[in-house]
Amino acid sequence: MISDQSRTRSSYDFAWYVRLTTRHGRVATDLDSLTSSLDNSEAPYDCLHPVSALFFKRFLKRPFQIASIVPSSKAMVERVAGKMDFSQPRVIAEYGPGEGVHSREIARRMSSDSHLLLFEVDAAFARDLERQFADDPRVHVIHGDAATLPNELKRHGFAQCDYILSGIPFSILKIEKKRALLRKTYDALAPGGRFIIYQVTNELRQHARLFEHAESEYFLQNIPPMFITVFHKTPSLHSRGRRIPQPKRASRLVGVGADRSE
Repeated sequence: MISDQSRTRSSYDFAWYVRLTTRHGRVATDLDSLTSSLDNSEAPYDCLHPVSALFFKRFLKRPFQIASIVPSSKAMVERVAGKMDFSQPRVIAEYGPGEGVHSREIARRMSSDSHLLLFEVDAAFARDLERQFADDPRVHVIHGDAATLPNELKRHGFAQCDYILSGIPFSILKIEKKRALLRKTYDALAPGGRFIIYQVTNELRQHARLFEHAESEYFLQNIPPMFITVFHKTPSLHSRGRRIPQPKRASRLVGVGADRSE
């Protein structure tokens, strides 16, 4: 069942988009006109950038799965990537990369001996990601559910992930599937690893109690604004020597609403 939160988010995005594409009191209904309106519009904080026809078409077909009418802003992408440390070889997984705005930035920053696993259930997005990263052997596109992460790690010969990033709308998942995916995510992370999410709501924190520590910020430089939350898997007594270095910390608060739980 689709949650009220997910409906609210999609309704908010679409209402904003309609306002943006209204010209002289008439709403543009042609797809080319809609994407052109986005390409030529201006928004504060660099929140807006050209939206591909593919992204918009997929949103129209599966609005509650894709959840947002526009990809993450450049500022948002840089903020999220800044929460990862790329000074060493990493194994990183991303749930629901869509058209790959976060994936491209991660691939740009990570070392030549790092690896990025992209889990995308939408066939059109998966094909586009395969095209984008066809010449990059570090990036592995999996057309499948994020729940297959343990099998894919084993298939590619990786023990665990250092970071897992997710933009999928957890609020639309049934509680059993949500908790099962959280458990698999936790188990797939190396000691000291981090699960990073960006969501319109911060409701996932109440379900992710298996993580020992979490910190959130409310990021306004995106349409719509997002909560960015980092869940930490604390190193066990047997693995204290393999701590993942913390990236240099910028101010946690961009706008309002930052919070932390120990």
